[in-house]
Amino acid sequence: QWRILNKDIEKISAMNLNELFKISAGELDLLSGGAPCQSFSYAGKRMGLEDTRGTLFYHFAIFLQKLRPKIFLFENVRGLLSHNHGKTYQTILEVFSESGYKTQKQILDAWDYGNAQKRERLITIGIRNDLNIKINFPKPRSYKPVLRDILQDVPSSLGINYSEHKRKLFELVPAGGNWKDLPEEIAREYMKSCWDMGGGRTGILRRMSMDEPSLSVLTSPTQKQTERCHPLEPRPFTIRESARIQSFPDDWKFCGSISSQYRQIGNAVPVN
Repeated sequence: QWRILNKDIEKISAMNLNELFKISAGELDLLSGGAPCQSFSYAGKRMGLEDTRGTLFYHFAIFLQKLRPKIFLFENVRGLLSHNHGKTYQTILEVFSESGYKTQKQILDAWDYGNAQKRERLITIGIRNDLNIKINFPKPRSYKPVLRDILQDVPSSLGINYSEHKRKLFELVPAGGNWKDLPEEIAREYMKSCWDMGGGRTGILRRMSMDEPSLSVLTSPTQKQTERCHPLEPRPFTIRESARIQSFPDDWKFCGSISSQYRQIGNAVPVN
C-alpha cells in the first residue's frame, strides 16, 4: 500500500509537496534519503543551499524545507566526510542548520547489524529545532554473520560472467586471496599500469572467503580494481546472491536488465 511516484525528483521537488502528499508542513514524522553529493562546485563558496544547486542533494534539501519533518535520516558513503577536504559535508551540515535542524552523525558498519558484509556508511540524523527528541544510534549486535551463514540454498538467478581469461586467473586465486597470490609475471600482465601504483591494491582479483563477510556489494560485479569473486567458483555473485548479501528477502523482485538489477542492489541500504 505504498504510494510510489515514478517521476524525476527535480520535477517533484518543484511541486507543492504538502498538497501532493496531503500533509501539512511539520506533520511528517520522518524524511529518509541518500543523495549522491560528489559534484558540489563551491563556485560561490557561500556554504549553503545555493552551493548545492544542480545536485540531487539540493532536491533532498528542498523536500526538507517544504515538508519540515520532525526527523530526517540522511545516508551516504563514509568518504563524504573527507570529500574535498571536508567542505562537501560541511556545506551539507550548513544547509541542515539553515533549514532548522540540529544534527548528529555516526559511521555504521553493516556487519555489526546482521549483514554478512563489511559496508561502512555515514548516517546523519537531523531533529527539528523545536522538538526535544533524543536519538540513540543502535548498538552493534553480537552476531556477525559471514558468507557461509547466508549463501545456503540461494535461489537460482541470472548473473554476469567473467571473460574466459579472467575466469582462468581466478581459478589460481584461493578464497580470501587476490593478485598477490598469482605468479608475478601473470599478475603484472593483468594489472598493467596498476602494478606500479602504491598501496595494497587489494581489490584487484579479489576473491571472497566463506569464513569472512563480503566486501561492500557494488553496482557492478566486474570492475577491475574492486572485484568480488565468489569464494567457491570463479565467477561474480549472481543477482540473488548479491541480494542475500544485502539482506534482501528471497521473494523481493528486481526488474530491468541484469546490469540495472545489480545497480539497484549495489545502491541500496542493506535491509537488516
